[in-house]
Amino acid sequence: MRAWRVTRTGEPVDVLELHEIERPEPAPGEVLVRTSAVAINFPDVLLARGEYQVRPDPPFVPGIELAGTVAALGEGVDGVAVGDRVVGSKIGVLAEYATVPAEAVRLAPESLDDAAAAALTIAYQTAWFGLHRRAALQPGEWLLVHAAAGGVGSAAVQLGVAAGARVIGVVGSEAKAETARAAGAEIVLVRGRDDLIPAIQAATGRHGVDVVFDPVGGDAFAVSTKTIAFEGRIVVVGFAGGTIQSVRPEHALVKNYSVLGLHWALYQQLRPELVEAAHAELAALAAAGRIAPVVDDVVPFERAPEAVQRLAGGATTGRLVVRVADR
Repeated sequence: MRAWRVTRTGEPVDVLELHEIERPEPAPGEVLVRTSAVAINFPDVLLARGEYQVRPDPPFVPGIELAGTVAALGEGVDGVAVGDRVVGSKIGVLAEYATVPAEAVRLAPESLDDAAAAALTIAYQTAWFGLHRRAALQPGEWLLVHAAAGGVGSAAVQLGVAAGARVIGVVGSEAKAETARAAGAEIVLVRGRDDLIPAIQAATGRHGVDVVFDPVGGDAFAVSTKTIAFEGRIVVVGFAGGTIQSVRPEHALVKNYSVLGLHWALYQQLRPELVEAAHAELAALAAAGRIAPVVDDVVPFERAPEAVQRLAGGATTGRLVVRVADR
C-alpha cells in the first residue's frame, strides 16, 4: 500500500515522502480501516517539524484523523463490522490503510460525506468538550471564539449557536470573516482592523463574555482576560499564535473568572464513554443540519504534503482534507 512518511524533521513539503509499504494487520483490539479521507490537523505540521508532544522516530506515517471503511477486525473487537463506514483518530493514518484502536473508531454520520466525516472527530469533539464539559455553556450566554474561521474555531461557533449562545468570532483577516459569519457568529471582529476590547464590551453592553474558546493563546488570551464577565470561563485549547501566555492567578481572583485547560485526547484515553456520548450528540446535530464541518478544500492523495504545508502557513479557513480513495 502507499503511505506518506516523514523521513526527517523539517517543513512538511520537504520531509514528507510517498513510500510503498506493507499493509498492516490489526492486532487484538484494533480495526483495520481502508482510508477514504484524512483531515489535516496542526499536529501534522508539528509532527513533521519534530515539535509535537509525541515524537515518533522517522520514518513514520503522520495523519491523525480519518474516515474510511472497516476492512478487518482484530481479535476481541465488537461494535463495528467489516464494511462499516467509520471515523477514527490515531497518529499514522495518512495511508491507504491504517490500524486504529477499536475504542477510537465510531460509525460515521450518514448525513456527512467522507470529507466532512473525516473532519468531524477532533475539531468537533474538542469544541464540544470545551464548551459543554469544561465551560458548561448556557443558552443566552455570550461566547467569544478566537480563530473563528479555522477548523476547531468554526466548530466552536456552530456548537455555540446550536447551544443557544450569542457568538462573537475573532478572525485574522477580512477574507476569513465570511466563514465565521456563515458558521453562525452574530458578530465578527478582525484582528488588526478592529479594536477588540472596546468592540467586545460594546457588543455585550459592557457585560463581557461568559465563555471564551481560545485555540490561539498569547495576545488573544490577554484580550479574553480584559473582556471576561463575572464568573466567566476561559477555555485554553492551544497556542496556534505561537506564544504560550502566563496565567495571572491574582487577576483571576480579582475578576472572579476561571481558566480551564482542555486536552481532548485525555478523554479518549481516560473517559472514552464520554467521547462516545459526545459523538452521538454530534451525529444527531449533523443529521439535523445544525452543524457541518467547513471543508475549505479537498486535495488528492498525491498532493498531501502541499495540504499540510498550506495549513502551516496559517492562511486557510475551515479544514483541508486529503482524498485517499473513493468508496
